Amino acid sequence: MKKAQLKEIIKSPKLRLIYAEVAGYADVAKQIIDLAVFGAAQNRSYRRLADFTDTIGNRVSGSNNLEMAIKYMYNAMVQDGLDVHLEPAKIPHWVRGKESAEMTAPRAKTLAILGLGSSVGTPPEGIEAEVLVVQSFEELKHRASEAAGKIVVFNQPYVSYGETVAYRGYGASEAAKVGAVATLIRSVTPFSINSPHTGWQDYQDGVKRIPTACITVEDAELMWRMAQRGQKIVVRLTMGAKTLPDADSFNTVAEIKGWQHPEQVVLLSGHLDSWDVGQGAMDDGGGAMISWEALSLIKDLGLRPRRTLRTVLWTAEEQGGVGAQQYFNLHKVNMSNFDLVMESDLGTFTPIGLQFTGSDAAQKVMEEVVKLLAPINTTKLEAHGEGTDISPWMQAGVPGASLHVADSRYFWFHHSEGDTMSVQDPRDMDLCSALWAVVAYVVADLQEMLPR
Repeated sequence: MKKAQLKEIIKSPKLRLIYAEVAGYADVAKQIIDLAVFGAAQNRSYRRLADFTDTIGNRVSGSNNLEMAIKYMYNAMVQDGLDVHLEPAKIPHWVRGKESAEMTAPRAKTLAILGLGSSVGTPPEGIEAEVLVVQSFEELKHRASEAAGKIVVFNQPYVSYGETVAYRGYGASEAAKVGAVATLIRSVTPFSINSPHTGWQDYQDGVKRIPTACITVEDAELMWRMAQRGQKIVVRLTMGAKTLPDADSFNTVAEIKGWQHPEQVVLLSGHLDSWDVGQGAMDDGGGAMISWEALSLIKDLGLRPRRTLRTVLWTAEEQGGVGAQQYFNLHKVNMSNFDLVMESDLGTFTPIGLQFTGSDAAQKVMEEVVKLLAPINTTKLEAHGEGTDISPWMQAGVPGASLHVADSRYFWFHHSEGDTMSVQDPRDMDLCSALWAVVAYVVADLQEMLPR
């Protein structure tokens, strides 16, 4: 954007009016923050998350637990006095089954593994084969002639989740192309205490489907060192994984109807499903709870915005935003009525600011909105709202926002047995809830929708 254009926007009388209008919400914003952080709602989102995850446990797509989780949240939000309904979706149903791995040469050692979502199983007797250890797709290409009949172990270094996750996602098919019989992939995490981390993986069409699991950073590095010494490594892998027919599920929707433009919507969201390990407290129980809590705070204060506030708890996010894609397909006909879509799916640790995607003019408005968060010191508006579940809307031009938190520890626990209530902090959750509620309420109550 040219400096001259920016000056135009700043000089624009319409924008000046909007700035003044947003500034007028300072008192309401402070009321919301006080209630969440110091008032009767203090620790509430944390308590709700603990009750939920302790009662239900983890809730993988297609499982009975996920069905119970949806019923639990439906009832809880109805009891909270919100307007709640369910919208059907078809979701993948992959079952892990019994799994184990051990190194049998050069010495006996049990390997901690987690099969990857959508992986096929091994024959009942397992697969015992020699191991080829590589550190990149590039190295696998160079050593293709050595891969046939082997179990390929990927010991790729962790660069960032966004970059390194390609090994988890595509490692099996890449190895199958060169004749591998299975793959073991170093967990995508910057920190490990011998913890495997699961996740979804994608088979390429027309490529043989081979079993694939994650191993720990420690075991990947151990086998790499052994291979460097020229030692022959043999591993036995047994996986009972299978894919069942798609299951029936629901996106869970709760609303506070707008008083003036009920058809226009500010959407807040997190996903209700998780992996089948840990409690799914961080990913994404916290995001789901603050999206409910935001509505509770607004309702408790007797506030009702011009537009509808709609919280959606997505189903089957972990399989690639499956529930959210179906929701988008159903509702995109009303695209012009979606004012802002929000998603929290990178943890509810200490909030730092709001990430936003939208037009330059909308960005200007949002910069004013986050100034209202001065009492909790989260007045930063950053580029690029992100989230698997809201990305279809943002790609279609709807403004999108995501919660940015101090997430350096997020991938330590992500998709592992370590994702439990113990990583959550009640005060951090209060702050996240306050930020979420202020942004959603103010945007929903402004005279005009955000400019596209």
